[in-house]
Amino acid sequence: MIVPKTLQRREFIKLTAATGVALSTPAYVRAEAGRMDRRRVPGTDEDIPVIGLGTSHEFDRIPEDGGEELKAVLTTLVEQGGTLIDTAPRYGDAERILGGFLADLKLTDTVFVSSKVGTRGREAGLRSLEQSRELLGKRPLDLMMVHSLTDAETQLANLRQWKDEGHVRYIGITTSEESGFAEMESLLKAHDLDFIQVNYSPLEPEAAERVIPAAAERGTAVMINRAFGNGEYFGELRGQQLPSWAADFDCESWAQFSLKYILGNPDVTCVLAATSNSRHMKDNAAAGTGRLPDATARRRIEQFLQDI
Repeated sequence: MIVPKTLQRREFIKLTAATGVALSTPAYVRAEAGRMDRRRVPGTDEDIPVIGLGTSHEFDRIPEDGGEELKAVLTTLVEQGGTLIDTAPRYGDAERILGGFLADLKLTDTVFVSSKVGTRGREAGLRSLEQSRELLGKRPLDLMMVHSLTDAETQLANLRQWKDEGHVRYIGITTSEESGFAEMESLLKAHDLDFIQVNYSPLEPEAAERVIPAAAERGTAVMINRAFGNGEYFGELRGQQLPSWAADFDCESWAQFSLKYILGNPDVTCVLAATSNSRHMKDNAAAGTGRLPDATARRRIEQFLQDI
């Protein structure tokens, strides 16, 4: 069911409830061979790639090579069918660096950029939004979210104003800690949000209990952060061999093991994986192709990691 972008989210929820169309599973768009699949943003006719690039701790400063490898990461993302990139003012100089590289590579209008506002107070929030718009060179901005629920009511009012004025297309909220789940659920119920961003992985599966289902019920897109637990995941797996049964869902690496677990949840719209290595970017992108683990396989993944 394709829904015009102009249809209000609450109206869409009422329409789908009346017609029996499921909200809980984002429409899945199979891509051509070698390019990642896509899922629809609920309540719209727009779809986005299932794997996105995170910039936290990776794009915060220009490395010694002048940024050539970071540019290679961006071009690899696009070559693999990706367009989603996530950043924030809190990530050092990431917005400025990313915006400059996108302009250099002529990708500004090609990519879907998610950024955030993490300040307190109305005026400070508006200044932050203006700065993000200037640094990223996006008009309108694609997606702006309240970072870690900071001063959420005030900043959501700013974001709603910006959306109404056409400065940003989508708005939402983020958390990367289980301690923020209760507030996120409350805000989901109180506000008409386009996206949430939340931590979820086989090492941190708790968001699947309430937060992700709550977003699905509201017709809100779900973006996942901490797919690798800020690197803790790989530390847990050091010296371990990928199990042979991972081939059942076209998994060829430990990175794909976690990313495919996440995407196996049908209520997830997309997942972020931060990297400054173009080879890792290609490996991450491959998780967005081929088969995904079903519920039984996902439980097996959780148990496998618990047993290590």
